[in-house]
Amino acid sequence: MPNEIELVLGCQRNDPRAQAAFYNLYKGRLLGICRRYARTVMEAEDIFQEAFIKVFNKIQDLQKPESVEYWVKSLVIRTAIDHYRQNTNERQFVDYHVLEDTGNADISAISQLGHEEIVAIINELSDGYRMVVNMYLIDGYEHNEIAKILGISEGTSKSQLSRAKVHLRKKLIEMGVTV
Repeated sequence: MPNEIELVLGCQRNDPRAQAAFYNLYKGRLLGICRRYARTVMEAEDIFQEAFIKVFNKIQDLQKPESVEYWVKSLVIRTAIDHYRQNTNERQFVDYHVLEDTGNADISAISQLGHEEIVAIINELSDGYRMVVNMYLIDGYEHNEIAKILGISEGTSKSQLSRAKVHLRKKLIEMGVTV
C-alpha cells in the first residue's frame, strides 16, 4: 500500500486508484470529525461528502504533501462550520459579558465514556455550544481563532464554552459518571 505522500501525489495526478485509497484511508477519521459537528448521521455524511469534493478539487494546491493530514482535517472542520452557518436560521450566539469561569467543570470524566456516548452528549448541546466545544476542547482552537471563524466576540466564545461545560457536567452526573 502506498504511503500518504504517494497517495497525495497520485491524487494530484487524478489517479482514480490513488483517490480511492486516499478516500478509504481518511474516511473513518474525517467522518468522525463531521459527526461531532453535525446533529445527525445523515448531516455528518453530507458534510463529509462536501468536504471530500473540496479535498479532491483543492489537492492540486497542496504544496507540502507531508502535511496532508492537518490540511484535510482543517478543510473538513471549515466545511462543517460553513455548513452550520448556511443552515442556521438565526444566530444562536448571544454576546454576553465574559462570565468568570465558575469552577472549571472536570470534562476529563468524559474519558470514561465510549466515542458514541461522547458524540451523543455533545450533540445534545445547542448548536452554538456544540461548535465552541468541538473547536476548543477537541480540535484545539483558541478563543480568538473561534471568534474570528464564527464571527462572534472572543468573550462570547468563552461564555459559550463555560456554559457548555456546565451542561456537560450536569449530563455526566445524570449518567452516573464521577466528575
